[in-house]
Amino acid sequence: MKGTALDILKQQLKDSPDLVCQPFLIDGRTCTLFYIPSIVDQAMLQKNIARFLLAESRTGSWDAFRRNLQQGNAFPIVYHSISGPEEASVLVVQGKAVLHVDQTDDFYYFDTVQYQKRSIAESQNELVVTGPQEAFIEDIQSNLSLLRHKIRHPKLKMKEYTIGDYTNTLVYVVYIEGLPKNEVLAEIDSKLQSLSIDGIFGIGYVVEHFKESSTPFPIFQYTERPDAVAASLLEGRVCILMDGAPNAVIAPVTLFSLLQASEDYFQSPFAASWIRTVRFAFSLLSILLPSLYVAITTFHPQVLPAHLLITIASARERIPFSALTEALLMELTFEALREAGMRIPKPVGQTVSIIGGIVIGQAAVQAGIVSAPMVIVVSITGVASYIIPHLELGLIFRMLRFPFLILGGSMGLIGIFAGTFVLYAHLVHLRSFGAPYLQPVAPLVLSDWKDTLLRLSSPLMNKRSSAFSGIRHRRR
Repeated sequence: MKGTALDILKQQLKDSPDLVCQPFLIDGRTCTLFYIPSIVDQAMLQKNIARFLLAESRTGSWDAFRRNLQQGNAFPIVYHSISGPEEASVLVVQGKAVLHVDQTDDFYYFDTVQYQKRSIAESQNELVVTGPQEAFIEDIQSNLSLLRHKIRHPKLKMKEYTIGDYTNTLVYVVYIEGLPKNEVLAEIDSKLQSLSIDGIFGIGYVVEHFKESSTPFPIFQYTERPDAVAASLLEGRVCILMDGAPNAVIAPVTLFSLLQASEDYFQSPFAASWIRTVRFAFSLLSILLPSLYVAITTFHPQVLPAHLLITIASARERIPFSALTEALLMELTFEALREAGMRIPKPVGQTVSIIGGIVIGQAAVQAGIVSAPMVIVVSITGVASYIIPHLELGLIFRMLRFPFLILGGSMGLIGIFAGTFVLYAHLVHLRSFGAPYLQPVAPLVLSDWKDTLLRLSSPLMNKRSSAFSGIRHRRR
């Protein structure tokens, strides 16, 4: 593209009606300020840039102005030089103010970005009673400030990446220097440096480039709580934040860390241990309960007490379907109700899903399509699936319910045991950035059991997990 640097910049930013090109005449020379009003802090721009340019245009000397500009003291705010008009055009659309100096290729930019953003509100998906209520928002600078407020130490490090050929989205990798394993930082850095994509609009776009296609299980932990991120950083883990995403992802993870909730650390150790025990038990039930019911009623009725067996048999006497077909119909129906409840506007979504489940279940029983015990089993399973704190892990457990149902309905308990063995073998071999997915169970690390099924008091949890950090010294 031929022409002066100023002409090239104007050509690249043409057809942008919201662009402002404001010239300032200084001692017979022109400086042009480029910015987009809707995404800059106009108060800062007028106070710290335009006001000084106007003053120079009245009484200033061009040589003195150029000298001060090159020395970095022409304005009361920090500014930087730019290599050329191509980079300048990108910075303008990112919310920076760019100053061009007449008859030169000199460009300078000012960090005046101010996007519209919502105020910091409480967490919607990770509620706690006694802990902090603040949550991340879509503005990356606000999210970084929340972390800075939690961890006030110079070893809190942040590495910046720009991803997306068109979106130029800022992504930050946050960690505490010296705590994470070097290979984890190296792998994340390598992936982000090599990531080539048109644009990203959610942090899931980034995560998918890390995840192995051979496993459905999450190798990152999603969270919208700054305190959860801060606690994870102190364990030696790494956090990824993205501009425009109201949540963060944490790595590495284990299955047991995904089954822990923020509330566990704001309760007494006894209450937290009890809640965790219930959570782990119902997490298993969310996968196995329907398949166990189908397998036992179809192939192994002798394991049931006689009175219970008679009750179940009498309830299924008029049912025209097999137990497997009955379970699949009910599970698919409840999955549809759950999805509908999420898509319907919030004021009526929860009501529709609850009332729909009650009405459909009751009507199906009265019509003789499904049995009452099956409705009870599916309802308990649905409640159990909501106990899992991590949304993606809960979705995987719901998906696994169906292959286990088919195994239980076709081969009985032998099929369920075989499926459980295959699942366990897969989890044993799974790694999240080198961390064994089932640690501290496989491999067995007894010192890490202090914060797994049970939660001991904080003074006793005095070592970082070897799954996350390369440093095992006592926490200070």
